[in-house]
Amino acid sequence: MISKITRIGLLAAAVALAGCSESALESAVSAKANKPLPERIVTQMKAKGMPRTSPVMARVFKEEGKLEVWKQKSNGRFDLIASYDICQWSGQLGPKFIEGDRQAPEGFYTVGPSQLNPRSSYHLAFNIGYPNAFDRAHGRTGSNLMVHGGCSSSGCYSMTDAQVEEIYAFARDAFTGGQREFQIQAFPFRMTPENMARYRNDPNYAFWSMLKEGYDHFEITKVPPKVDVCEKRYVFNQVPEGNATFSPTGMCPPMSQPGSLVSAYQSQKTSFDAAFATYSDKKLPAPRDSIAGIEEAKLVADWTR
Repeated sequence: MISKITRIGLLAAAVALAGCSESALESAVSAKANKPLPERIVTQMKAKGMPRTSPVMARVFKEEGKLEVWKQKSNGRFDLIASYDICQWSGQLGPKFIEGDRQAPEGFYTVGPSQLNPRSSYHLAFNIGYPNAFDRAHGRTGSNLMVHGGCSSSGCYSMTDAQVEEIYAFARDAFTGGQREFQIQAFPFRMTPENMARYRNDPNYAFWSMLKEGYDHFEITKVPPKVDVCEKRYVFNQVPEGNATFSPTGMCPPMSQPGSLVSAYQSQKTSFDAAFATYSDKKLPAPRDSIAGIEEAKLVADWTR
């Protein structure tokens, strides 16, 4: 039989080993979560007048398979600093409807410090904030929708481990600099006249046209748009009158936009409409498959279960 002294010694050794293992794990987590941006990116940031801890935002384009990181310059406008090939995203073009439909979300989301996950089983991750106010107003469900490493997706935007380390570092540094949350804009494709003409008969076209207004506002101003929801729709850069507030399911209050933005947007829209009409008369590449709506989402969710 093992003596009492031997048992105590074995127990002490086990505790010591567990402590070493836990310490090693924490060191590994800290190393990947605090890994600095590569020098090549730091050099580009300096050339573009971007402080290391200035605010960031991200854009996702499903069809093109791209995730872009934009960073604020000293003049207050944002500029593209990095573009990554998305390793995997699941589902089809179109929004996420319900838990289990395997759709990656589309829309305007925000990410705060508490949404970063350095202990993710997919290397590093951050929750994109689905469902947002628009999604909840439409009764859409889902949870744990992430940008993460591991190159494996069931409704997320999955990157390689090396890519997500850089994206995570951009967010971490911006939060260190005082940014409270950053915007992530997820689109089905780049919203050019040609692409909008290609998808003009898609069942999701009305939803995508709504997203396009926010897309255009950013293209014009190079500043992430102020996003609100009323009457179950997105509104961008709108300022309510008086003490009015926005209710996602309520009537939109009296509101207005800066005159310079209204003028610039109308000019942009005139040019877009002319180009759209031209592309509508041309033979264009076939569109990709998209989700047809909630009924298809339910079928996929049932199959997943």
